[in-house]
Amino acid sequence: VKDVTTHLSSLVRSEVELAKAEVTSEVKKGVQGSIFFVVALTIVLFSLFFLFFALAELLAIWLNRAAAFGIVFGAMILVAGLFGLLGFLRVRKIRKPERTISSLKDTAQVLGSRGKSGDTPELT
Repeated sequence: VKDVTTHLSSLVRSEVELAKAEVTSEVKKGVQGSIFFVVALTIVLFSLFFLFFALAELLAIWLNRAAAFGIVFGAMILVAGLFGLLGFLRVRKIRKPERTISSLKDTAQVLGSRGKSGDTPELT
């Protein structure tokens, strides 16, 4: 029985080490890939300035230049406010993990009552 337990323990440890190695490798690949996404997003964000500037200059063909830039600015603020509102509404829907909280309270209550009754020694 002792040999079986030792072999089982070694097998479990080996499986855990294999899982760690695989996950670590995949996480590294994910981080490296996400760096390219961050760089691309940064370039897109800086490029948007030129897009909005070009849009304002296009409107300036028919309108006063200051009015054209004001319209583009107002549209940008309106779109940003809309996305901010959508984000707020989504975040507001997030709920507490009620089942986990309940489970933790139950576990704490059981452990607390076992320690008081003297069935098991308290950990200090």
